[in-house]
Amino acid sequence: MSDSALRELADDPSSRKRFFKMVGGAGAVSAFGVFLAACGDDKKDKTTSTSSSSSADDNKGDLAIVNYALTLEYLEAAFYKQVIASGQIKDKAVVEIAKKFGETEQEHVDALKATAVKLGGKPVASPKTAFEATIKKGAKTILATAATVENLGAAAYLGQAGNIESPEVLAAALSIHTVEARHAATLNTLLGLSITPDGAFGKPADVKTVLKSVEPFIVS
Repeated sequence: MSDSALRELADDPSSRKRFFKMVGGAGAVSAFGVFLAACGDDKKDKTTSTSSSSSADDNKGDLAIVNYALTLEYLEAAFYKQVIASGQIKDKAVVEIAKKFGETEQEHVDALKATAVKLGGKPVASPKTAFEATIKKGAKTILATAATVENLGAAAYLGQAGNIESPEVLAAALSIHTVEARHAATLNTLLGLSITPDGAFGKPADVKTVLKSVEPFIVS
């Protein structure tokens, strides 16, 4: 079984140095430490099957993770787009936040689709979403749902960090995870919630937990 990118970076200083350059230097050092602490030893049993002896199979594992993340990003981008179109949010400052977050999520979608192709695979198709019932409940429910989804997104990326084989894919996941966490902190603040609801260290979420949480928003 091949080591994941997380383990390779933990064990190999030269690989770690190249990785930090990819994701922005000093700031990445701290973030990487949180990833390593939260994920623990990735040689333990995992909730997803992503490793094998060949590079082709490694790409398949990373491709599955990229498409999993892409599905979540599709949902987030669609949610913000529908929220803005609905006119339910009246506060102009909050509308601007939703627009900016929506643009960011679309950039994540585009980046992950390109990554899937680079891995030699096909990006998963965007699911048909069902946010109408949530949006009709008004601004408070919309903000609470956005916060839930963004917190979940950050936890989902953290949950897959130890399974990723490619340092490049890990770098991409880490950079997106950071932005998802910032989105979550902003929304938590708007709702009067804790900026860091999990405390000093974020808690990872496994695939089953994440997909069950977003299931009500997916039609097909």
